[in-house]
Amino acid sequence: MVGEDSGIEVDALGGEPGVRSARWAESGRQHLHLLERLGDERERHARMIAHMVAIAPDGREVDAVGVMEGEIAREPRGTGGFGYDPVFVPEGETRTVAELGDAWKRANSHRGRAAAALRSALENALAAS
Repeated sequence: MVGEDSGIEVDALGGEPGVRSARWAESGRQHLHLLERLGDERERHARMIAHMVAIAPDGREVDAVGVMEGEIAREPRGTGGFGYDPVFVPEGETRTVAELGDAWKRANSHRGRAAAALRSALENALAAS
């Protein structure tokens, strides 16, 4: 069994919305609420975090975290993805996740990183058995 939760933390908002990212504002408008809350704030550093946990058949728990650092754009850009993708610009990029596309997202997102880390942790746990 595998469980996952993720969210976005914005430094200028003291880490909000964090674990409440999906329920922080009206569904489909969370990214717009984030832009409203930030306003003209110059400090726009943020990170998307995913935490995955797997329970092995013998009951052992293995967990992993994936983090994607970046900045919040000043306006939504792009049509791909969902949630905060139209306003999140990953570190080293100039485009939002919504502009970068699904293939980029699968390879580089916080969830992709957490999944890769979980797979590695599971392989290590199984090898140690």
